[in-house]
Amino acid sequence: MNERPRIPLYITASLLFGIKTYIVYRFMFNIELDNSMQEFILFINPFVSAFVMFAISVWFNKPSRQMKYIRYTGFIASFIVFANLVFYRQFTDFITIPQLFMGSNMADLGSSILTLIKPYDFLLFIDTVLIWVWSKRKEEFVKVSYQKRWKVFVLSLSLLLLAGNFLLAEMERPQLFTRGFDREYLVKNIGLFNYHIYDIVQHSKAESQRVFADGNELNDIKSFIDDNVRINEKSNMFGAAEGKNVIWINAESLQSFVIKNELNGEEVTPFLNSLIEDEDTYYFENFYEQTGQGKTSDSEFLVENSMYPLSRGAVFFTHSTNEYHATPEIIKDEGYNSAVLHANSGSFWNRFQMYDSIGFDHFYDENSYEINPDNSVGWGLKDKPFFEQSIKHLQSMDKPFYAKLITLTNHFPFELGEEDRSIEPYHSNSNTLNNYFPAVRYMDEAIEEFFTLLESTDLYENSIIVIMGDHIGISANHNKAMSMYLDKEEITPYDQVQLQRVPLLIHIPGDGNGKTISTVSGQIDIKPTILSLLGIDTKNDIYFGNDLFAKNRKSYIALRNGDFISNEFIFTAGTCYNRETGEIIEEDTNKGIEKVSSCNEIRNNVETELQHSDDLIYGDLLRFYDFD
Repeated sequence: MNERPRIPLYITASLLFGIKTYIVYRFMFNIELDNSMQEFILFINPFVSAFVMFAISVWFNKPSRQMKYIRYTGFIASFIVFANLVFYRQFTDFITIPQLFMGSNMADLGSSILTLIKPYDFLLFIDTVLIWVWSKRKEEFVKVSYQKRWKVFVLSLSLLLLAGNFLLAEMERPQLFTRGFDREYLVKNIGLFNYHIYDIVQHSKAESQRVFADGNELNDIKSFIDDNVRINEKSNMFGAAEGKNVIWINAESLQSFVIKNELNGEEVTPFLNSLIEDEDTYYFENFYEQTGQGKTSDSEFLVENSMYPLSRGAVFFTHSTNEYHATPEIIKDEGYNSAVLHANSGSFWNRFQMYDSIGFDHFYDENSYEINPDNSVGWGLKDKPFFEQSIKHLQSMDKPFYAKLITLTNHFPFELGEEDRSIEPYHSNSNTLNNYFPAVRYMDEAIEEFFTLLESTDLYENSIIVIMGDHIGISANHNKAMSMYLDKEEITPYDQVQLQRVPLLIHIPGDGNGKTISTVSGQIDIKPTILSLLGIDTKNDIYFGNDLFAKNRKSYIALRNGDFISNEFIFTAGTCYNRETGEIIEEDTNKGIEKVSSCNEIRNNVETELQHSDDLIYGDLLRFYDFD
């Protein structure tokens, strides 16, 4: 038998890769650590994962194949870390298998991706290069072979380490694998690579649901909705917009923290601020976005279906051929025509396929607009020419219509030329946040010009105009700059949830009873609200939201990761907060125990609600439901 080197190459590779991955976990991902046990688990899991990956090499009989396995495995694993890091910088999240099926979006991302790659990222491959060079030059590595008992020992040791890691993870986070809403908890406790294996298993399990579904699952879902969601009484706004056009403005990346706020002594959104005070406007100040990895497409899915997006990937890609009963399909029976206007590629987010599935009659994509370098920036046509050119399309539509206009300019990385800036950027360590303010102001001005154009036609008086922020624009990776702008010492988990508030304005010309409404609400509530305003009864529908104007609404709204906001609580990061004060609710008194119990009761409802929505999508269950 050839003499083994003092330190086998797979151990060296495991140590180097483990150290690198831990540094990424600890200092590049924004992972919250609450105690020393979490710190310990976070430290050991990259070494455990690396040892399992590289120790497989001992099973190759030929030493040359061992070397190749270690080199290529190191490179592929490093690329996975790199890809997750770039993705995390934008979305504060980790890649899922369904995300990989969204590759057609990559061509449209362009400069957005380049801004997320840092010059020092090449260091993520330094250990791979060292192992590659070292294994080529060290003659003793080429002579290594292992006896069967050594192979069995290494395999047993790797499985034992893995089991120990999983045991510690389950002790620290009970039901970690059954409550997999939060990918950060999975990565923190079992490591990035074990998370990806878990994700593959979950994806395979989800894909099999449609095959074995038979419609019997609908009974439990309908019972839950009837008992916990459905409101039988109509609101006093039922039919307030009957027969009117609905003009929907999907305001890209618009968050509520800029509303009625200033920068350098100037209002960031002067027009929206004035519109909120208009007697014909209803403004919902505690309205939350509830999107997942699908961002804008998830927002659209929520709005049209009153179902939750998936926790992994985007429904627009993974389940675009499902049977739905969305708003465009429902209002078609009432004589409405429907359209989406968006000056971007029709294939982005798989819109061509999904819009057909949810019943839109027409899609005005980039081919319906005159686009050139002078009127474009960032992702495409600027908002001002977009609204100006959209007027002719609106006027040509058969009335009444339901038209959704999706803006582009206020999109990461928030590029805007000097000639379009009417407010100076912010000054902080985050260029993303700095450039956000001029982009938001530009969109505010574009919406104002659009209102002026509408008022010059007969569309204004015969329409209601809805403006909604589709999702957050500033991720948690910019919390240091955000805390500076908001004059806070830090952005806490409670603050992070509050930053998921996005504006919702419903403007009904001639109504005269507009006001600011403080009720907790979310994008899940839009479908029943719009249908109620149009005077359309939804008593036989399947949905998880409530009419925003109704009494006796359910007391909470769920976020896609399992967090929730209720009238009394905010639950996030495993902790229950007082919604008004942000104080952590402790079980130190009888009242505290009672409040935590109430918080946990809502949490159980939230998990059930999210699971039922997932079941509807994964099983394509609406194909079995008779809406008549």
